[in-house]
Amino acid sequence: DGAERVRVEYEPLPAATTIDAALAPDAPLVWPTGTPGETGEAAAHGADVAGEKGSDRPTNVARSTQFKRGDVAAGFAEADVVIERTFTTPMVHQSYLETHGMLVQPDPLTGGATVWTSTQAPFYVREEVAKVLGVPETAVRVVATRPGGAFGGKFLLYELLIALAARQMNRPVRLVLTRNEDLLAANPAPAARFVMRLGAKQDGTLTALSANITFDVGCYPSPHGISAVLLGSYYQIPNLDVRYTEVMTFKVSTGAYRAPGAPQATFALESMMDELARKLAIDPLELRLRHASRPGDPMVHKRPWPSMGLPDVLARLQAHPAWQQRDKIRAKGRGIGIAVGGWPGGVEPTAASCQLHRDGTLQVHIGAVDLTGTPTGLALIAAEAFGVSADKVRVVTGDTSTAAFAGATGGSKITYMLGPSVIAAAQDARQQVLAIAAEELEADPADMEIVDGRVQVRGVPDRALSLTEIAAKTMQFGGKYAPVVGNGRYANTKASPGFCAQLAEVSVDQETGEVTVHRLVLVQDVGRAINPLTLTGQLHGGAMQGIGWALYEQMVHSEEGQLLTGTWMDYTVPHFVHAVPEIETIIVEVPSEQGPFGARGAGEPPVIATAAAVANAIADCTGARLTALPMTPARVLAALETNVETD
Repeated sequence: DGAERVRVEYEPLPAATTIDAALAPDAPLVWPTGTPGETGEAAAHGADVAGEKGSDRPTNVARSTQFKRGDVAAGFAEADVVIERTFTTPMVHQSYLETHGMLVQPDPLTGGATVWTSTQAPFYVREEVAKVLGVPETAVRVVATRPGGAFGGKFLLYELLIALAARQMNRPVRLVLTRNEDLLAANPAPAARFVMRLGAKQDGTLTALSANITFDVGCYPSPHGISAVLLGSYYQIPNLDVRYTEVMTFKVSTGAYRAPGAPQATFALESMMDELARKLAIDPLELRLRHASRPGDPMVHKRPWPSMGLPDVLARLQAHPAWQQRDKIRAKGRGIGIAVGGWPGGVEPTAASCQLHRDGTLQVHIGAVDLTGTPTGLALIAAEAFGVSADKVRVVTGDTSTAAFAGATGGSKITYMLGPSVIAAAQDARQQVLAIAAEELEADPADMEIVDGRVQVRGVPDRALSLTEIAAKTMQFGGKYAPVVGNGRYANTKASPGFCAQLAEVSVDQETGEVTVHRLVLVQDVGRAINPLTLTGQLHGGAMQGIGWALYEQMVHSEEGQLLTGTWMDYTVPHFVHAVPEIETIIVEVPSEQGPFGARGAGEPPVIATAAAVANAIADCTGARLTALPMTPARVLAALETNVETD
């Protein structure tokens, strides 16, 4: 083979592979000619922050931002207790079951292509592929296949290269990454460091918070400034100084992973709140409730919190038997820890269509991807809006040639943003059906109703037409009615935050350092539970991913930036033997002002607070505070030996 005859000699170049190395004055630059633009993943999740800016000259700092309130120096001066800690979190991979895969079929007539890919964002892929091919977007068709898991990691990665290769070869080209390739060259969550100070008076009044946040985002910009916003906004603190810096290093590019930036920030903040409560001998849940932000309170960037349920989930957790009986649990040698985490929610414009078929069923076309049970939830919404049972609704997803635009599936926004479009489309179709039936039955459309698949005159059930009869009248020669196709769109710009309070019950093996999580309690505000069964699955899945953050997962690199954890033998993820014996979910419904039937996004919050809750439970059990994720047995043993914080 020709490849066997090729000999390559490599000359290693200097590489900055850590935050400190990349920030050194003489550090080699990842991009000597200037920082490239970031991808749209953060914006699609609602994780970007207005006001972030990069440097005017080449540097490894991609962007930085700062939020201030009050007088921080004065706030710390009046504090009776000041906690100072540094927290670190590693790069963490999304660990979806199916790796990145795609197939591109070139179209020699238009110069475009058809792309089958496991993406969360088919319209985003279409836009970018059209750009690199130099063709109109209509010349590119993207079909989003079932992704096999994504969690923020499957927006746009290799589709552009495969599209170019397919056109160059004039042949279909397929790429399916191996697990090793996906770990080596996808886009995991970035590593981070939080240098924190938190001050309070003896009675528990918070006086000041300062945080210096630095994210190691690898070789491309990856905005995670939302971590700074959340860290400074969960609680009402009069004096704040929160700084965020995004640093590029000579490692793989990073991207979004379920609530990008929030698990890291929450681990740091909620650990600090817990330790402060213990120093002051104050109930840690009472301390949180006392200072928890409420709707209308200012966030760190001065915008008000919209409708949300942070105090509500804390109050429900406070009443839980596990918290009320925590002394009995401690008597068994176990620890109890709590934490709360939230996500602001994403927003994007959406549209949907709803068509009545000859068999009396509805078909809803959406541009979003079936990632988290999307079709099931939207079928329930369409059925409610139109007036039929959910088994009469079919939802077709993720084909840019047949569906109206929808943003990326991610950021806890699909039900919230696409649901209203589906409602509008279903109601439009319903009005068309009622109008046809009214004309046929010589009645007023206002007097018509849909009952059990029939359109009847209210109060006169014998005067009725079935949906199949109405559909047939729109699809026959000489018919006077157009086919029933309802359209809906929605472009609300007001987000709908979701919060989840968690309680972890753990034990620690004092000889091995192994941590066992015996129970997790999740209390989450979802606005309105559209589909309680799939919602519970979301909460369970998020909790287990949170256990991965807490105890197992980390991407380890050599000093040269080479990945040392390139297989699932080395990169440890929670699996069946690590399953928590008991995960209890409690649904709180604080209705969203704009969400469909009051629903708000639910996908992000379950993963956010788990690591902090586990860390607080370990501290409750052993007295040792861990400040680095994951909390491996080696780190736990080191903390037990010194009985102090360890990193």
